[in-house]
Amino acid sequence: MRPDAVVLYGPPAAGKDTVTAALTALDDRYVHFDRLKVGANAGAPYRAVSADELDRLQAKGAILYANERYGNVYAVDRPRLDDLTTAGRVPVVHLGQVAGIHALHAEYPARWVTVLLWCPREVTATRARERGSTDVAERLTVWDETKTDLAAAGVDVFDLVLRTDQRPPDEAAVHIHRALTDRTRAVPSVRDKVD
Repeated sequence: MRPDAVVLYGPPAAGKDTVTAALTALDDRYVHFDRLKVGANAGAPYRAVSADELDRLQAKGAILYANERYGNVYAVDRPRLDDLTTAGRVPVVHLGQVAGIHALHAEYPARWVTVLLWCPREVTATRARERGSTDVAERLTVWDETKTDLAAAGVDVFDLVLRTDQRPPDEAAVHIHRALTDRTRAVPSVRDKVD
C-alpha cells in the first residue's frame, strides 16, 4: 500500500507553516517535510546542503523536484520522504509551484492529498509585515507569480482549496485530515473561492 503524504501549495504567508503546525497538533503522524536548501540562512526549517552535494544527489536521481526562489535553491529529495513514510509518518511538503506538485505525483508513489492554501495579496503583505519580513516587496512579487502559476494550472490540480483568511488553521487542518483519512468513502471536496 502506498504511504500517505500531503502537499500544501500557496503564495507566501498563505499559512503553510501555521496549518502544518495545526496538523501536527491534530495527529502526531504529520511532520513538516524539511526541504533541502542551498543558499543564505540555510537552517531550520530546511536542511542545508552545498551546491556540489545537491548536484551529486541530482546525479543519483534522488532529487524529485528543485526550484530557485529568493536567490536560493530548494529541493525535495526521495531519501527523506522514504525515511518519513517508512517510519509511518505523513510528510507535509510545502511548495509554491504547480510543476513541483506534478513532479511529486509522477515521481513518488504516495496517496497525495494536494491542498491549495490561499489568501489575497493584501493579506500576504500584512502577514509578511507582521512577522517582520524585510523583503515584503519580493514576497508580493512571488504572490503575483503564484497567481499566474495557478491561473495556468487551474484549481482542478487540488483536492482541497482553503482560504486561510477565512478559515482558522485548526479548521483547515481538520479538512485536510478528513481528506486523507476518509478516502474509503466520498468526502465532499472543500473549494473556497480564489480571487
